[in-house]
Amino acid sequence: MGTVTPRSVLRYETWTLQPDREPDAEPVQYAMQCAVDGETSPTSEDFAEPQNWLLRHCGQNPSHHTYREIITRRWRAWRQM
Repeated sequence: MGTVTPRSVLRYETWTLQPDREPDAEPVQYAMQCAVDGETSPTSEDFAEPQNWLLRHCGQNPSHHTYREIITRRWRAWRQM
């Protein structure tokens, strides 16, 4: 039997993940989507705009009662040393 040599090396690292709050981070964006017909509001940095779209949509479609909130939030990840 010969010498045993490793074929790979594993290195475990610790990573940190958090919302990107840097001054140059892209803003959080909001939208609403109707779960009945899949129609989606315009995306906005102000939640009031998608909310107003939802109220108009359910007014025009009285049987549409279920909606999804879509939030796009930028995140940062980095390796701890």
